[in-house]
Amino acid sequence: MTKYRSKTYIAIPPGESIKEQLEYRGMTQKEFAARMNMSEKHISHLLNGDVQLTPETAVKLEMVLDIDAEFWNRLEAIYREEIIKVNIENSLEEDVRLAKRFPYKEMESLGWVPSTTKISEKVINLRKFFEVIDLSLLDKEQISCIEGKKPDLSDKNDLLLMVWIQEAKKKARDIDTEPINIRRLGNRLSEIKELTFRESDVFCGAIKSILADCGIALVFLPLLKDAGFENKTFLDGNKIVIAFGAGEYDAAYFWKKLFKEFAHLFLGDIGKLENLSAEDDHEADIFAGNLLVERMSYDSFCKKKDFSEISVVKYAQKLGIAPEIVAGRMQTDGLIEEGELSNLKTKYNIA
Repeated sequence: MTKYRSKTYIAIPPGESIKEQLEYRGMTQKEFAARMNMSEKHISHLLNGDVQLTPETAVKLEMVLDIDAEFWNRLEAIYREEIIKVNIENSLEEDVRLAKRFPYKEMESLGWVPSTTKISEKVINLRKFFEVIDLSLLDKEQISCIEGKKPDLSDKNDLLLMVWIQEAKKKARDIDTEPINIRRLGNRLSEIKELTFRESDVFCGAIKSILADCGIALVFLPLLKDAGFENKTFLDGNKIVIAFGAGEYDAAYFWKKLFKEFAHLFLGDIGKLENLSAEDDHEADIFAGNLLVERMSYDSFCKKKDFSEISVVKYAQKLGIAPEIVAGRMQTDGLIEEGELSNLKTKYNIA
């Protein structure tokens, strides 16, 4: 029975030719094993192509069957070569099915993969993009960077996240960082808060520089269509990568999201083997809010119950943070309605 076959190739082991010779001679496998001075088990594996026909075995076959060793060596070489061709073709067929699940056209429009309409070329380009010899390997946690669970190659959001993370990893390689130092990040939070007063085209470069000094590569990427995520933080080699969706943001929302990633770093959540629970996520939300607006001073401010624009601006200046962030915190806590203090709101367009 031939074990290795594809649409184009069939790998026939030399054992098939040996079987023909035994049948011609009316020789049993047991007798043949005795004449070859090999175990019956090894002869069975040889006939089925489960073990390699070595040059030594080829010489023995020449003695027993009177057929040149060169012939047997050539059959073995052809067999091994055909196995490789079968495996390559079969893996390509499986990868074709996988490739169709990826948003290739969108990746192409973003310049992440070369332009092509041929599915075989898409497979090769996706293999190169993900840096794997075949796409089925993407379900390994070491490759996908989806922490806490085995990636599901049939799940659309997992596929989108794998694409996004891989592009972030590539972009992060071009960012030189110091060794990871979370304590240093804590010491530089006041500098980062000062950047909340700047326009996005100014603070983006500055915050990247600060984070790089802490061993963190901040990467802004376009979000993929229908993606169920906006950002992702993960460990990649000797640096932490924070991938953040490019696009339009309310300032308060942007800083809240970014500081939540900082919170996960301070809480030691990055690199956890298990999924973060809803409780872990809630804890990070609270921690991030207190990183932005110190809890005790905030409570004291709220007790005065003066939530006028002038009061909020004055308090924010005292904290050294943009007033819309304080207003956003107050709105989250239900102290003001959504439309209140709208004059303080600004929008960013993160490129």
